[in-house]
Amino acid sequence: MKSWKKGFAGAMVFVLCLVLLSACGSSSDNAASSGSSEGGSSDPSSKPVTITLMASGTKAANGEDFLLDIMPKLVKEKFPNVTLETSKLPDDQYETSVRTKLAAGQGPDIFWIWPRMSSMGAVDMAKAGYAADLSDLSFMNNISESARKDMSYEGKVYGIANGIDFLGVYYNKELFEKAGITSVPTDWESFLAACQKLKDAGITPIVMGDKDSWYIQFGMYQIAANVVYPGEMDFDTKLQAGERSLTDPKWVKTISMYKELYDKGYIVKNSLGIGGTQAAQLFVDGKAAMAFDGTWNYQALTAKGAADFTRGFFPLPANPAGQPTYISAATSAGFAVNAKSKNVELAKQILEYLFDGQSPLFKAWVETNPSISVYKDVPLNHDLYKDAYEVYKTGNAVYFCNQMWPSGVADEMQAKFSEIIGGKKTTPEDVAKAMDAKFKQLWKNH
Repeated sequence: MKSWKKGFAGAMVFVLCLVLLSACGSSSDNAASSGSSEGGSSDPSSKPVTITLMASGTKAANGEDFLLDIMPKLVKEKFPNVTLETSKLPDDQYETSVRTKLAAGQGPDIFWIWPRMSSMGAVDMAKAGYAADLSDLSFMNNISESARKDMSYEGKVYGIANGIDFLGVYYNKELFEKAGITSVPTDWESFLAACQKLKDAGITPIVMGDKDSWYIQFGMYQIAANVVYPGEMDFDTKLQAGERSLTDPKWVKTISMYKELYDKGYIVKNSLGIGGTQAAQLFVDGKAAMAFDGTWNYQALTAKGAADFTRGFFPLPANPAGQPTYISAATSAGFAVNAKSKNVELAKQILEYLFDGQSPLFKAWVETNPSISVYKDVPLNHDLYKDAYEVYKTGNAVYFCNQMWPSGVADEMQAKFSEIIGGKKTTPEDVAKAMDAKFKQLWKNH
């Protein structure tokens, strides 16, 4: 009996050792695990993992860039075995590059995605099978319902918005005063009058980087917000149903009003030869009184330039006198996870850490984010946008038009309007017809 017991005991010790060894081995195979928000609290495994992140945009002009500098460093502190490689490309280059990589099955683990039906939008990326379902992330209820909806397709969330972005007019208060403009214009006629005063004073009223053709959207959508949508906020839903057309007189009027700014010399000369970065530099150097741009470009447009002046920001008042101004405001781009990535779960863990509401990474994101936050209880980050935010809160706000168009319609609009800027005999009606034809062509196959 003793020998049997001794043999059984020995066998049990052997089995226990195997179990322990097995447990140790499986633990070391994990690349990283979630844990507390304190740095270095991830799985101590030394197995190296590289996560790639691609976004659109340019490096911050001042200080550290959140995506390029801060995020990789803080992810490394949280997950010591993880190297986060991040990159930014201008919008058009970004889309071409990422689409090509995704189609080849070699896309980044985390990439920038836009809301709704925008080019590289949530609907587009979900239908193509490129974006992973993020609905089960633990912080999702801390993101506003509208932002979740704008990043959804068939009830599932595919992107985490960086916030809400406004289109508006950045302006130089000292140049306004020099031209005798004592208050911010509140309707289209007073805006045109302000532009004329600036021009008469020898000041370029508006600088635009139309060489980067998407800048054309920055003025067009603001005007449309005040011309097309008031009284018919479901215009695009009707457009999709075939009940409205982009040749509608309201769209022709929108294009005509934007053309007027170029016809009267209120936009910088040769804007088709000026890129977005150069346009921002001309503004910060005090070479133009205004720039149409978005909240996402805060750092570039508030950077220190050759001139020292006070900035302001207001929605472009394309409304008739006596009518309220509508602001062009929409859910911004944000983070998506590549559904074909080998590191989907780890990419999700990084997003969990980023949006946990308390981590050093979350705090850095809040501090550097130029967009108006859609995360619960995060206050307005920049006083520059305070007045515009008050307009937004009234409900007089319209999303960016292209978010309800198939990818390619905005490109057609930009191409045809560029002909107007370039001096061709293209008319607003021509632009509208081209937009409508492209919409119908693409919607048919949507």
